[in-house]
Amino acid sequence: MLLTPCIADQIWLRAYPVRLAGTRFEARMTIIRLASGQLILHSPCEITPPLAREISALGPVAHVVAPGNFHHLHVATAQAAFPTAKTWICPGVARRDPNLKYDGVLGDVVPSVWAGEIDLALVEGTRIMREVAMFHRASRTLILVDLIENFTDATPNTGGALKFLFKYVFHMWNKPRPAPEYQMGWRDRHAAATSLRRILAWDFQRIILSHGDLIDRNARDAAMAAWSKILQST
Repeated sequence: MLLTPCIADQIWLRAYPVRLAGTRFEARMTIIRLASGQLILHSPCEITPPLAREISALGPVAHVVAPGNFHHLHVATAQAAFPTAKTWICPGVARRDPNLKYDGVLGDVVPSVWAGEIDLALVEGTRIMREVAMFHRASRTLILVDLIENFTDATPNTGGALKFLFKYVFHMWNKPRPAPEYQMGWRDRHAAATSLRRILAWDFQRIILSHGDLIDRNARDAAMAAWSKILQST
């Protein structure tokens, strides 16, 4: 079995390896089943034939989502595996991959086919990273990519170089925090804080994130602590 059930009959996960700038760690794809039975692939990994078969057994893939401008590398493999699915991207993805074909750009307005089930919030005021946060109402799950990373002593398949950087340079080992690219500076702290407060207004009880351990206890407190520097500065 290639997929890991997360929320019974609603959400599945797939971890996959990443190598970036000499570091080694894992990322995570999230699969969401809508009330219609259709599936959303959020931040897809490479879709191999065995994985495509396992996903298809859950339902028809109708949507492929690149929710951050650093989370689009495997979208083309998802498109090839599920050619009838619509592709939705975060602002900034088209600039990083001009050849990627897509059907729509996500923001704060939810596509009509997700209305009542999914909420979205575009994180404004950033310099390097762009991201659209997603809230799955039925499971009360906040789904992020880089807005919070949660590397700990329990995180599997994390290389020593990343552990050194996160522990001694960025001071975010065992502390959920935004990715270093966020921490390097915000273009507009007020706009960023406004976006984060909109996310915090959602009634979530767990956080699925792309990098590091899931947050399934005291999720709101964890998010507020992760974003405290921005929230307290405005």
